[in-house]
Amino acid sequence: MTNETTPMPLESRKEGFMKDVKDAVDSADARLTDMAHSTAEGLASARSAAQDAMGDARSRFDDVRRRASHQAHCAADATQHYVRENPWQVLGGAAVAGFLIGFLITRR
Repeated sequence: MTNETTPMPLESRKEGFMKDVKDAVDSADARLTDMAHSTAEGLASARSAAQDAMGDARSRFDDVRRRASHQAHCAADATQHYVRENPWQVLGGAAVAGFLIGFLITRR
């Protein structure tokens, strides 16, 4: 299994996504302000510009969603491969985790 893209740190992706969302909201807000102050002729162009801004935001969101989905599938595939290759280690780890959780719960 090859990784087609170099994964970005989570914080960097989060900041980029939040910046995109903020830019889209700011753009839509500016368009709405323009619409409030424009004449009837300008309303059609302002509406079109607002629709374009929302379309851009939607496409950026879909791109982020698609990349996150791809990374989740890759992680699930890697996990499944590891479990198939090392079933006893996984079983032992699950048993230890269960023992620790049980110990901590009964310790109260």
